[in-house]
Amino acid sequence: MGRIERSREIARRRARKTKLQKLRAAHAAAQTDVEKQAIAEKVARLSPFAVLNQPS
Repeated sequence: MGRIERSREIARRRARKTKLQKLRAAHAAAQTDVEKQAIAEKVARLSPFAVLNQPS
């Protein structure tokens, strides 16, 4: 039996959250503007309203 829609939605949300954490870490560690721009494009595809540079 397959997953119900709600559990699929939760799984997608969890996967998106972990991927965003990895991309944010990669963006912080990126040395050049080209690398940062490439990571920013990936983040925009994954989550259009995500913020990379969060003020502390």
